[in-house]
Amino acid sequence: MRRALRAVFISLLFTLSLGIYFTNRLMYMKKKDEQFILNREKEAGRFNPEQFKTLPKREVTIPSPFGYPIKALLVEPHQSNRYIIIAHGVTETKINSIKYMNLFLRRGFNAIIYDHRRHGESGGKTTSFGHYEKFDLKAIIDWLRNEKGPSLKLGIHGESMGAATMLLYAGMLEDGADFYIADCPFSDLKEQLSYQLRKEFKLIPSILIPIADLLLRLRDKYSINHVSPISVIDTIKHPILFIHSENDDFILPSMTKELYEQKQGPKMLYLAANGRHAQSFNENPEDYERVIDEFLLKYVEPAK
Repeated sequence: MRRALRAVFISLLFTLSLGIYFTNRLMYMKKKDEQFILNREKEAGRFNPEQFKTLPKREVTIPSPFGYPIKALLVEPHQSNRYIIIAHGVTETKINSIKYMNLFLRRGFNAIIYDHRRHGESGGKTTSFGHYEKFDLKAIIDWLRNEKGPSLKLGIHGESMGAATMLLYAGMLEDGADFYIADCPFSDLKEQLSYQLRKEFKLIPSILIPIADLLLRLRDKYSINHVSPISVIDTIKHPILFIHSENDDFILPSMTKELYEQKQGPKMLYLAANGRHAQSFNENPEDYERVIDEFLLKYVEPAK
């Protein structure tokens, strides 16, 4: 009997330790070095510091509803009410958003790029893969609408976690932008984590996910089940352009296909032939811009 109880205790202790390790990996995911991101974008020709300096812009600090500052750049080269907000992916910073910002600046939009919580210059202690980030995005949108008035024409572009954040925001009784561009989002965090556990760690998700979910509820006050763009996609009325690389093996393109199929109303889908995760623009720039133009022409007034 003692041996059996001891085995059960050791098994529970091991599972709990694994759950703590796993939730640490989620909450405190290792971020890319900021200098590495800067150098990478410069060397690839996607960030030109001299050109960037010439843009009319100002730094903005927007308070998060959770008590920390959200650091953003408001870039306004145009006398226009057309604005785009760019939400970057996990482990990145707003420097990674500059390539998308430039794409929209060329099309007559002004822009906001910002750092998610616990990234770049923004505050916040944990990453929640869209749960708390969606409320920060709402704070940015509310700030911009208050600043620019009711005639604002607003789009949001999100990459990876930023795309999931954007869809979760749009699904909150809000649908608060005029159009959305979702580049390689996951459709459901539980499904994404299960896939990664099987692929990278060879673990059985049905055992670890419930433990991790319980620990996240205790440690970070949210549930994995709350982070599910697919559960809210059919409430989003405004147009969405879905983008994914066919060769993405981190977030599978089937997730975007599922989101696209379940979205009601105006929508478009572009599956990039080249590139892996979050590389659709980098590896297919001409096609990426062509699809953006088709989407804007079809669902948003074209640039004057």
